[in-house]
Amino acid sequence: MRDRVILVGVGLKAEAEAMASSLGELRRLVETAGGVVVGESSQALGKYHPGTLIGTGKIAEIAESVRARKADTVVFDQETSPAQQKSLEAAIRAKIIDRTRLILDIFARRARTSEGRLQVELAQLSYMLPRLTGAWRGFSQQVGGIGTRGPGERKLEYERRHISRRIQHLRGQLEGIRSARLLRRQRRSAVPVPQAALIGYTNVGKSSLLNAFTRGSAGVYADDKLFATLDPTARRVRLPEDSWAVVTDTVGFIRRLPTTLIAAFRATLEEAALADCLLVVADASSPETDAQQAAVAETLRELGADSLPQVLVFNKADLLGAAARLDLEGRHPGAVFVSAATGEGVDEVLAAVQDSLSRRWLLRELDLPAARAFSLAALVRQSSQILAQDAVRDRIRLRLRLTRENWDRLQKKLASTKGNS
Repeated sequence: MRDRVILVGVGLKAEAEAMASSLGELRRLVETAGGVVVGESSQALGKYHPGTLIGTGKIAEIAESVRARKADTVVFDQETSPAQQKSLEAAIRAKIIDRTRLILDIFARRARTSEGRLQVELAQLSYMLPRLTGAWRGFSQQVGGIGTRGPGERKLEYERRHISRRIQHLRGQLEGIRSARLLRRQRRSAVPVPQAALIGYTNVGKSSLLNAFTRGSAGVYADDKLFATLDPTARRVRLPEDSWAVVTDTVGFIRRLPTTLIAAFRATLEEAALADCLLVVADASSPETDAQQAAVAETLRELGADSLPQVLVFNKADLLGAAARLDLEGRHPGAVFVSAATGEGVDEVLAAVQDSLSRRWLLRELDLPAARAFSLAALVRQSSQILAQDAVRDRIRLRLRLTRENWDRLQKKLASTKGNS
């Protein structure tokens, strides 16, 4: 049976417009988690009430709405402290969860790999630990449903020290995974293939774009749901001029992404931070695209990835009217418009990726003596992509793609082998 949910938007008076937008997003989050919204309420405050977040009059109004609409869950669009949650549950007589806990619940539903599940459990337990009070033994755990996904019921039977030990254990496991990923990344960086990462707000179509880049052969799971993708997926993508890049699909961002999730998923998000360029994907058809882009930019700053070369990609261009497109083009010169659904603009995006990568990745020609071409080609392959080769008199001419650093390094190595021959 689906939870019957009442939404509560809370914000300062200066944030009234943003509060309304965020409440709409909260509705989608609840629906993604399997709940049905039966009512909503909001309050713009001069300042937050430390004990209950909202005023007593609003609490009474929500309690009456819970009874009238037969709701069993109230979801606040702000993070509540343990004391606030306990007070609200006692006054409203319903399960109280906040935006953070709701997002954690959705992540628990979406995690597919062992690493993803470990990351979500760490984030959930880090959120739960300071809340091991009577609040957690009240409505939240009695009635189940939204917000109790994952380790909730089982882990909350542990005492605080047991959960602390579990957190330390999870951190150790994830650090091991992070070290293994770092080793793989070092090996991958030695392989001469450019790296790009798809990043952006949740549900803007990043996974669908990766499928479009590979003409449908990537087989990446894509769905019209929030946080459909949690685990990074990498695919080789052919660029113009017969070169290749590895493009990684990453977890979507959201406004006020819980800090516990950012910490737990840092190893995954670092995939974006270490790419040669970022494909920043936005939903061209969304009226919230500017606010969503601001949230993406803020998360990139937190990851230290905001200085990487970026290509702004407006997906879902097929849903955009002519006037709206002209407006976006005027405000974002240089952005590329694409539709993963129709294929419009895919080649233009790949050309923009290649142009961005060319800041670090070079096209060079190299002549090798035919007599030594076979042995020297192995050295060349260690640091570059060989795009083409032709016989020119007594020499073999190679067309290469490689980084500036590898080009300088390769020339020195070839010079040293020439001196030793």
